[in-house]
Amino acid sequence: MKDNSMKAMVIERIKDTADEKSLKPVDRPIPEPADDQVLLKVSACGVCRTDIDEIEGRTAPSYFPVVPGHQVVGRIIKCGRSVKNFKTGERVGVGWIFKSCGKCRYCVDGYENLCDEFIATGRDADGGYAEYIIAYQDYAYHIPEFLTDIEAAPLLCAGSIGWRSLRLTKFENRNTIGLYGFGASGHIVIQIIRSLYPESKVFVFTRSKEEQKLALKLGASWTGEITDRTPEVFDVAIDTTPAWLPVIYALENLKKGGRLVINAIRKEPHDRENLMRLQYEKHLWLEKEIKSVANVTRRDIAEFLELSSQILVKPEITTYPFEEANTAILDIKYSRNPGAKVLVF
Repeated sequence: MKDNSMKAMVIERIKDTADEKSLKPVDRPIPEPADDQVLLKVSACGVCRTDIDEIEGRTAPSYFPVVPGHQVVGRIIKCGRSVKNFKTGERVGVGWIFKSCGKCRYCVDGYENLCDEFIATGRDADGGYAEYIIAYQDYAYHIPEFLTDIEAAPLLCAGSIGWRSLRLTKFENRNTIGLYGFGASGHIVIQIIRSLYPESKVFVFTRSKEEQKLALKLGASWTGEITDRTPEVFDVAIDTTPAWLPVIYALENLKKGGRLVINAIRKEPHDRENLMRLQYEKHLWLEKEIKSVANVTRRDIAEFLELSSQILVKPEITTYPFEEANTAILDIKYSRNPGAKVLVF
């Protein structure tokens, strides 16, 4: 490998099912930062279910081959000429939001996640499954000192989108909440709830016995299968699964006037038969509501990283050598190893 090249894993094309050959190892030129960009040498990159959505086409990349990965931690090795917020040697993170237009009414009001020109890291711009990545200075974030690189990576998406989801539920202390799915995001959300809302009950729904054990360890009041009924109905719920079935059961377990927040890019099309089970009188009547989550804003990431310093969020992590990215993808797909997955370099 030449001095000006780097190792990377890329998505070459859409595949119906992610497998052990979904990502291809390649050599690429090290990117050169523009005036308002920084160049990072990557040390850790979180693996996300959204990466599977990219591979399988539910949120298709803008071009091929593309380097996935949007939970990136590294050190700045070069700054563009107009960069003022950072300097060489600093440790920073990059999340799902790579860039937005900055001018539309959504961006001006702090809703960059809804910008028509939203650019996603690892989908519309090369991401962190590589030795180096470029990032715009306005979309990079200082990492709290108490976190290692590996611990910080999942907070840039799983943690930040979990924080946004929880805020969108309008959660309050003494409320009860149902968490449908308990992967990287869910196991961080429960830590936020236990710290900020100590008198609240958390009900966790997952088919994984390992994830159920982790949920109880982290303070869940109850755990069970997706189709189980809880000892009591709850005020709000967050669904992080790629399936429709949890939506139906979450609405059944929700109180009158309750809110379900769906934190997923797409729902799997083969599961639409479960959506047909939705009944207005049974699932939506009495002012129940559904709210979706679209991406993250800069505020979400910056705010959550600051919050994590105060409540000392520590994700459960399984690490993988960079070359084993395909194994990490499959472990997420088949719910192996609870918590977050992180590639290390």
